[in-house]
Amino acid sequence: MDKIVDLKKTILNTLDKNKALDVVSIDLANKSSMADYMIIASGTSSRHIQALSEQVLEKFKNSGIKNCKIEGSDSSEWKLIDGIDLIVHIFNPEKRKFYELEKMWSELIPKEKVTI
Repeated sequence: MDKIVDLKKTILNTLDKNKALDVVSIDLANKSSMADYMIIASGTSSRHIQALSEQVLEKFKNSGIKNCKIEGSDSSEWKLIDGIDLIVHIFNPEKRKFYELEKMWSELIPKEKVTI
């Protein structure tokens, strides 16, 4: 788990140094089994979004994560970089507002109740 926390810090640092906007980290523990953390950021243009996603992918690969990839490579509005235990979404501001991932994943998910 420490390795993923260190990687999360590296990714947050990379996004900050490269002027990503409104960077948010969401702890997915107790919310989802798909990943431990989700990072959401915005880029200022399609080129900025592409550059940020390539830099994040490089950090994943340098940390030894195999099979990581960029989804949405044909899109100029969003990218998803899947680092297995750490997922990074990079949007243009309009798309980010439309999907509202922060709102969806930041809220507590109620436990299911079984009625007999």
